Amino acid sequence: MLVRDWMTQDPLTVAPETPVLEAIRILKEKGFRRLPVVKEGRLLGIVTDKDLKDAMPSKATTLSVWEMNYLLSKLTVEEVMARPAVTIGADEPLEKAALLMEEKKIGGLPVMEGERLVGIITVTDVLRAFIEALGLRLGGLRITVDIPDVPGALAQMARAVPPANIVSIATAAHLPGYQRLVMRVVGEDVEGVPGRLRAAGEKVVDVRPG
Repeated sequence: MLVRDWMTQDPLTVAPETPVLEAIRILKEKGFRRLPVVKEGRLLGIVTDKDLKDAMPSKATTLSVWEMNYLLSKLTVEEVMARPAVTIGADEPLEKAALLMEEKKIGGLPVMEGERLVGIITVTDVLRAFIEALGLRLGGLRITVDIPDVPGALAQMARAVPPANIVSIATAAHLPGYQRLVMRVVGEDVEGVPGRLRAAGEKVVDVRPG
């Protein structure tokens, strides 16, 4: 899975001179949480709802309403945006985007093709891809199995599954000498898969409906 397959294409952007109050209005109306900041086709930074809220005067301020409105009317996105924006290429693996967001503690990344902004990828997009990759909407059985961490162990385990079918499989943990796998199986005689796995000598750790 590539970033371009899950990103929002042609995201809404703002110019650096956009007033903070206007950016707040846009985020509220569109239901977004971040806006790339672009000037003459070049990405300058990114501004989030938190950046904008942090720029608002404290409730404890001694400024009058008129003074606050005047100051906010002069405050622009350029003054509160994060720069440079942490970005990712459109053809990078989706898992790289997930890792980058986790490491940087951010919820979204502008997506680039060279110097051109082509999309934005968020934590929500990664979760959608995760749900799809693990086949969570396909039902069946979710089976956790510990297999020896040796060549051929996965293929041997898979031979016990038919006539049911494996629609997803993921490594849940690396244990001493073992790998803990979580797989989803659907299809014919799916209820018999745990028994066939055990009969084949596999260590079934957990079984639950999909």
